[in-house]
Amino acid sequence: MRSKTCVSICRRAISGRNDLSRRAAVPSFDIVSRIDLAEVDNALAGMTREIGTRFDFKGSKCTIERQEGMLTLLADDELKLKQMHELLRGHLARRKVDSAALDYKPPEKASGNRLRQTIVLRQGVDANLARQLIREIKDSKLKVQVSIQGDEVRVTGKKRDDLQAAIAIVRGLKIDQPLQYLNFRE
Repeated sequence: MRSKTCVSICRRAISGRNDLSRRAAVPSFDIVSRIDLAEVDNALAGMTREIGTRFDFKGSKCTIERQEGMLTLLADDELKLKQMHELLRGHLARRKVDSAALDYKPPEKASGNRLRQTIVLRQGVDANLARQLIREIKDSKLKVQVSIQGDEVRVTGKKRDDLQAAIAIVRGLKIDQPLQYLNFRE
């Protein structure tokens, strides 16, 4: 008797697992903000080469370096600092890195009458931006659920059209940080 009961319980358990695997996953996608740091390094290398060869930078001690998520610019004066900003935006654009991800801090005095400026590379969706995205998507009355997962925002819904409408709503917002839409699952 025990063997028949065990067999029937095992069959129910196996069939239950099969029922779970047959259910379709809920369509979803993630809203993220990421920068390819390898491309940033390549842009900085090109910028450093150009600073070394340009006539207007001849004899200057202008440098740029990256540490983790920050760039540090050292320039001789305000004019050279502005030229370095233009070079940085140009080289990042060539490498398809959105310059909107740069957060410029105010320049400060450095040794030898030079200027130092730090630029933060904004990555991840911070809490305020995540709340704004959630509020806008929920106000649109779409049948989707929105949740914050670390520095990402996940949008789930039953219909693919609702998810695409949510992407259109987020793209229509005036957000100064570049966003990507990843892991679109059906």
